[in-house]
Amino acid sequence: MTYERITTDLQDGVLTITLVDVANRNVLSSAMVAELCDAMDKAEADEAVRVVVVTNIGRVFSAGADLTERTSGDDELTGVDLTMVFGRIIRSAKPYVGRIDGHAIAGGLGLAASMDISVTRADAKYGFSEVRLGLAPAMISVICLPKMRRAEAASALLRGNRFDGTEAARLGLVTDAVHPGDLDDRIEAIVADLVLGGPQALAVTKRLLREVPTRDLEDALPWASELSASVFASPEGQEGMAAYLEKRKPNWA
Repeated sequence: MTYERITTDLQDGVLTITLVDVANRNVLSSAMVAELCDAMDKAEADEAVRVVVVTNIGRVFSAGADLTERTSGDDELTGVDLTMVFGRIIRSAKPYVGRIDGHAIAGGLGLAASMDISVTRADAKYGFSEVRLGLAPAMISVICLPKMRRAEAASALLRGNRFDGTEAARLGLVTDAVHPGDLDDRIEAIVADLVLGGPQALAVTKRLLREVPTRDLEDALPWASELSASVFASPEGQEGMAAYLEKRKPNWA
């Protein structure tokens, strides 16, 4: 696939996917979703990719769904499913880092919130704007509600008001909010930590984050014990422990 709305760049195990459809405020159009899904599928299959960073150019990270398509009457366009992107990020074996260098509204907020770790400009604007358009934040609620306290979620989703990146971080939608000049340094520090983790270890840890909250205690403990034993016994686990005892870097570092 030839990309027109995103660019990709792989450097030292870090794949950066940049939203570049500035003229359309990086809306999550059918074409944008298709390009993101293609890039994410390629990243998942490429062993050289250790970490994926998703960012943007322009003042807007993403303005959400493409309303032009949604009102076109074309069933193929109005049925664009943003969860195709969200699901790939959440189920990926690789960590996704959001470098949110602009406003994130509606579905764009959902994209920012779906990242494993995300850092935003403190002055970026966020908002669940759907209700003000006679719509509902249905798909992004699946991503956002588990991160938020119910009272705060009710206020944000029902009011549809705008709030800044600092408030988005306080609400748990993103990991942190920083001064725009500090954004790159924070992302670089996060990525530097992530590439030190074993690929299998990172994948298993993402699975823990995804599945443990859905299990009750009686089920979670034996499940986690069995998973832990398999990781200890794996070639990566054995290499990591040996490297630590021998005071050297493991073979993935």
